[in-house]
Amino acid sequence: MLKLIHFFVAILWASVFFAQIPTHNLYFPPKTGNTWATTPIQDLGFCAERVDSLYAFLASNNTSSFILLKDGKIVLEKYFGTYTADSLHYWASAGKSLTAFLVGQAQDENLLSTTDKSSLYLGNAWTALPIDKEDKITLWHQLTMTSGLDDNVPNSDCITPNCLVFKADAGTRWAYHNAPYRLLLDVIANASGVSIQQFTKTRLLDKIGMKGFWFNYVQYGRARDMARFGLLMLAKGVWEGDTLLHNTAYYNAMIHPSQTLNKSYGQLWWLNGQPSYMLPTTQFIFPGKLCQNAPDDMYAALGKGDQKIHVVPSKGWVVIRQGESANSGLVPIEFDNKLWAQLNALDCTSATQEALTPKIDLIVSPTITKNNWLVQSNEPFVTATLYNIQGERVFFQQFSQNTTEFSCVATDLPAGIYHLMVTNQSGTQGWAKMIKI
Repeated sequence: MLKLIHFFVAILWASVFFAQIPTHNLYFPPKTGNTWATTPIQDLGFCAERVDSLYAFLASNNTSSFILLKDGKIVLEKYFGTYTADSLHYWASAGKSLTAFLVGQAQDENLLSTTDKSSLYLGNAWTALPIDKEDKITLWHQLTMTSGLDDNVPNSDCITPNCLVFKADAGTRWAYHNAPYRLLLDVIANASGVSIQQFTKTRLLDKIGMKGFWFNYVQYGRARDMARFGLLMLAKGVWEGDTLLHNTAYYNAMIHPSQTLNKSYGQLWWLNGQPSYMLPTTQFIFPGKLCQNAPDDMYAALGKGDQKIHVVPSKGWVVIRQGESANSGLVPIEFDNKLWAQLNALDCTSATQEALTPKIDLIVSPTITKNNWLVQSNEPFVTATLYNIQGERVFFQQFSQNTTEFSCVATDLPAGIYHLMVTNQSGTQGWAKMIKI
């Protein structure tokens, strides 16, 4: 009970804190045409040569499109390779955050309530669970990744009942699982009586000048479409005086911790500045905030292949990145941290990009092995700890002197996903994901 009280006190404090962050004097681009006002980089104190370094970093990390908005105006916009401002790209799981907004709009229209049982919109036996277990799952559980459905299934995108099996009671376990999320799009369609394409177009896209479409439960659109949505979130759901999301409590719930299991997850939004976080495919609770180099109030839509929308109310910034994977995993955070080192270094008065880059970067080869992993680091470390997917320590080594390389034996480990943590003498950590087959 005491923990629950502390949780709600924290939510209340966070709500007050974020309510005090100004939405700035925001600019909104016209809904039609290509006109979009800009802000010179000098107005933000950026150095031109550091912008060039940022672009070189983005290009070397498989980036297709990049945009930085300040108070709604474009500060930086860059396209790489064959990509242009009109090129379409998939959002991947960044579309989850878009879906969260749509659920809020459907609730505004009294089409649904997030406290409703999911079966009201998906029908009985939408899972393979016994009816008493299925009835415990609500839309809120789907929004917060706490449905209790087993995420360790052959196809996490499969939405047929035989793929939706019991793992834990709803609300007792956090696990990043695509299938329960995908069904939220069906919930919206069933509740509204129109297709998810039509609902999205009439309630959101047309209202703010976005273009885009759903294909196989994935949103597609241009970089500027992502930027428009990020700006709408920065403006707290209001586009140039037109309120698209009326329920401020729901808006705040999206971008604040939704449960105590994964403190860095709201309602289909990732949150920075929290004391710990969880990631897909593991039950391990990582200490520290999601992105060390980013402002604490940043919240983000993150997707496979490093698709991202970062919204930072305290700075009035929206950061967009589309492209192919920068080798950061299913929901990337390593690339985000390096990106924010680059963004922080744009300020002419700041340290260089090199000084702001995370101190310990690990290279593991091969990432997938039957035998051993060779671990190499850009900085010396003194301890190495290996955790399994349940967060249990399965290996620990303390080195007699600083090292930048060691062999981690995998021969006797069961097949699965592991996370390696190394630390240096000052306590700075470096992390790597490894797979034993």
